Amino acid sequence: MAPGVAQAAEAPLLEMEGVSKRFGATVALAGVSFSVRAGEVHGLVGENGAGKSTLMKALSGALQPDSGRMRLGDAVYAPRNPLDARRAGVAMIYQELSLANHLTVEENILLGMEPHRGGFIRRREVRERAVEALSHFEHPEIRPDIQVGRLSVAAKQLVEIARALAVGCRMLVLDEPTSSLAQQDVERLFALIAVLKKQGKAIVYISHFIEEVKRVADRVTILRDGKVAGQSATDAISPAEIVAFMVGREVEDLYPRSHRQAGEVVLEITELSGMEKPRSVSLQLRRGEVLGIAGLVGAGRTELLRALFGLDAIRSGSVRLGVYSGAAGPRHRWQQGAGLVSENRKEEGLAMTMSVADNMTLSRLRGFGPCNMVMPRRQHRATRRWIAELGIHCRGPGQRVSELSGGNQQKVAIGRLLQHGVDVLLLDEPTRGIDVAAKATIYRLIDELASGEKGTGNGGKAILMVSSYLPELLGICDRVAVMCRGRLGPARPVMEINETQLMLEATGQERV
Repeated sequence: MAPGVAQAAEAPLLEMEGVSKRFGATVALAGVSFSVRAGEVHGLVGENGAGKSTLMKALSGALQPDSGRMRLGDAVYAPRNPLDARRAGVAMIYQELSLANHLTVEENILLGMEPHRGGFIRRREVRERAVEALSHFEHPEIRPDIQVGRLSVAAKQLVEIARALAVGCRMLVLDEPTSSLAQQDVERLFALIAVLKKQGKAIVYISHFIEEVKRVADRVTILRDGKVAGQSATDAISPAEIVAFMVGREVEDLYPRSHRQAGEVVLEITELSGMEKPRSVSLQLRRGEVLGIAGLVGAGRTELLRALFGLDAIRSGSVRLGVYSGAAGPRHRWQQGAGLVSENRKEEGLAMTMSVADNMTLSRLRGFGPCNMVMPRRQHRATRRWIAELGIHCRGPGQRVSELSGGNQQKVAIGRLLQHGVDVLLLDEPTRGIDVAAKATIYRLIDELASGEKGTGNGGKAILMVSSYLPELLGICDRVAVMCRGRLGPARPVMEINETQLMLEATGQERV
């Protein structure tokens, strides 16, 4: 693929040329050029820190570039703030939605741009404009008078888009729009994007999911280190080529698979039921294998892992972990050789204000000093081992974990399990919110743990992995089972199933 592609004769709606931005000594953008045509979806990808957010903040008026120029339509475009950009027809839908949960849908849609007369808001016109904006979607449950805080994440996202349409946006920027959506909501979003495209809207689609970009975008621009690493029509470039441009090297295998030897059963669940979910779940997990659990959001996958780890109550059924059987709390599960990496690392998985060393060793502080004391020198020595083995990019054991990238935070969370010496790893959405390069590192780590190439203890680890991303389940797991409405189907070898079958089972249309 050539680093650039020829533009069509049609002039772009948006054109950015030579945009640069520095933050002190850090070069965030170095002469980036980017364009989008009306009726086009343009994918924007890159590792965390590649410059995507900075470029889009310049576009949305959230920051001012140091140099370069922008044109929107026939006019010079230089927004002083996000409201300025909105008035020009550019709207950005951030991954972290910016809605006022205590206000109604109609109040959110016109927030800051309410029609008024004589100092009074014209409520009837607010309602009419909100209804018109919502008419683009087939979601009757999103009523203008309902409080936004009562809506689902997917519905809130639609309110954000309706807000953009209500003020006459010509261009829409979607930042990681599917990161918190169930699969059926993802499909609805893609259908909406197709409608907006037909209406002539220009759309920038930012995502870590390369398959999504390939599916919805007409063109893709890849950023690396603040520069354009490559641009192409999406049908002329493969996912592997996109990743190679992102990381600056060829990626031989995104989903590595070393020789794994399934050993004895180390975790056995029989007819396990929680207070609501899971419902009568049975499975066996062997040493040296990665067992994946697929399913839609709300199917009960997280509840299953929480019940296994003792965070949620078990109503009936049995759990055998190694030589131990019966219900147990998290402290005992740690002692029995099981550890959990939560899907919500910022609130449950890590102590964000504490250091890498503290996070790595919190569950097992014995041995770092006499009389239950912790000597920082010993603690840091143990932490440095895992920093080196897991390739954690940080200044050292004393750095706050909140200052690390998402991928490095995830490696710290997994490192705690290895420092503790667990044999069974319960991983809930281990690659959520991290870029492709960091995902490749996590996949390689999971493979090395299962095959016995990395970690402590005898032989490979046993890994139970929950993920909403079907390609990674099929790529990294040995077997996959599907959970639907709290019930778990049979675990089958990955070579016997595909994404379509998994999705059919996840939506309750097929049970094999």
